[in-house]
Amino acid sequence: MLKKRLVAVLVVCDGKIVQSEQFRHPHKIHDNPVFAMDCFNKWAVDEIMTLNVSRSSKSRGQFLDVVAELSDACFLPHVVGGWIETEQHAVDLLHCGADKVVLNTRAFEDRTLVPLLADRLGRQCVVVSIDARKDADGVERVCIDRGARLTATAVVDWAREAEQLGAGELFVNSIEHDGMCRGYNLDCLAKVKRAVSIPVIGFGGVSEWGHLKEGVEQAGLDAVAAANVFHYSENSCKKAKRYLLDQNLPFRSANGVKA
Repeated sequence: MLKKRLVAVLVVCDGKIVQSEQFRHPHKIHDNPVFAMDCFNKWAVDEIMTLNVSRSSKSRGQFLDVVAELSDACFLPHVVGGWIETEQHAVDLLHCGADKVVLNTRAFEDRTLVPLLADRLGRQCVVVSIDARKDADGVERVCIDRGARLTATAVVDWAREAEQLGAGELFVNSIEHDGMCRGYNLDCLAKVKRAVSIPVIGFGGVSEWGHLKEGVEQAGLDAVAAANVFHYSENSCKKAKRYLLDQNLPFRSANGVKA
């Protein structure tokens, strides 16, 4: 059986680590992202994802510097995203030390970008991020532009198309669940997982380790990701991995946490 992954997410706004709540970022957590990266290196996660959530496209230059600094301190696969609108910017992020890139709004608006990057970099390097929000009829639709624009496209339909275009993985977040501490949107995630054959990473809403278990057992996720919960208790990632292994779930043992 393929091993599942535990992913720690660093949400970065203007060079600071922030807490995300339904795509608002009211609280600063760390001034120095490298401090958080150093903790995650030691705390038994399998992958680290760094997302630039600044509302300004001018943040791209600063974010390149952040990625370069973080990658120097990172001894795990490092996945980065936010404001990737061109092939060259994706390549620049890889040159700064990223292992994979995460595409969202531009991938949806320009259907040529994912196949272009998959052809140049390999589809294993291309992650398509899908932000879901329910419409007035309760249908999960794709939301773009950092949660500002709700589209008419169903999440499952875009997931299928993203796979066909060349995405190697999907990173799926529910805006209603983001930062709300009530667990993943399991129904949405399960539907996406059933619709595609590529790995699906779930994100948004984790506040206890049982939510990670639900993501694996109830939604069938290939990887479970969280952000806010990892910042507020000592050795939190080790505790999460220990819990998952104690539940006999197929995660890798690492950094002093044995199966």
